[in-house]
Amino acid sequence: MEEKSTCKVCVTGGAGYIGSSLVQKLLDKGYIVHATLRNLEDESKVGLLKSLSGADKRLKLFEADIYKAEEFEEAIQDCEFVFHVATPLLHSQGSQYKGRTEATVDGVKKIGMICLKSGTVKRLIYTASIVAASPLKEDGITYKQLMDETCWTPLNFSNPYTKQWLWDYVESKMLAEKEMLKFEKEGLEVVTLCCGLVGGNTYLPYIPTSGAMFLSMLTQEEILYNSLKFLEELNGKVPIVHIEDVCEAHMFFMNNVGSLNGRFLCASSYVSTAEIGNYYQHNYPEFKVNQE
Repeated sequence: MEEKSTCKVCVTGGAGYIGSSLVQKLLDKGYIVHATLRNLEDESKVGLLKSLSGADKRLKLFEADIYKAEEFEEAIQDCEFVFHVATPLLHSQGSQYKGRTEATVDGVKKIGMICLKSGTVKRLIYTASIVAASPLKEDGITYKQLMDETCWTPLNFSNPYTKQWLWDYVESKMLAEKEMLKFEKEGLEVVTLCCGLVGGNTYLPYIPTSGAMFLSMLTQEEILYNSLKFLEELNGKVPIVHIEDVCEAHMFFMNNVGSLNGRFLCASSYVSTAEIGNYYQHNYPEFKVNQE
């Protein structure tokens, strides 16, 4: 690898929860970072990224939309590593795509092709999700004894907490990850990190959705709590991971080109919603925990 002072890396979705934390970690390590965001006129997000330590010298911002994935070409140009973090959370009505899944998968295809054609990208690292890696068997009821890279969420899975928008997210992340892994046969080194529910500190001026899910037992926000229960039913327990570990895991794969590739789990623990509730009740008795 080149010296960090000249090594360029690209982070898509740089203004998101994981993206902004990863950008700061990379800047701290001395990398030149190309970060993408949907709108360069969004002062709140642009200001957030420009306020990061080292941004004035080593951060360059690019406008690129996952619904127009060809726009990522300029940001990826001359980069050695690409971290594809961006994913559409809400479907953009009136776009060329029928739904979020189609847009997500096509975005992965186009970004993979851009990396292949670049001549500089050594590895594409994809921020995947644990929702695509359920240890459930095909019957959608019983779990496998071990969890490994062969675990894919069964398409017939359903529980009382399943909502269409939630299942759309599961499907989009699963099919996009499978599409990403196909690029290995094309000669592009690929790593996918199936991340658990991410918690911890943030540079964002608001609580990220994943952090709000952790707090849903206290806030009584039904949609977020049901999402937490959905994740528990999908995986047996809730896979959790700290944002610091997520960033370190992404960066780890920059230093192992040619030796480690494929699909990896990024979670530190598996806990039940009951255990989360008991933790809050024991350590923060002043807050009311949802007893259900």
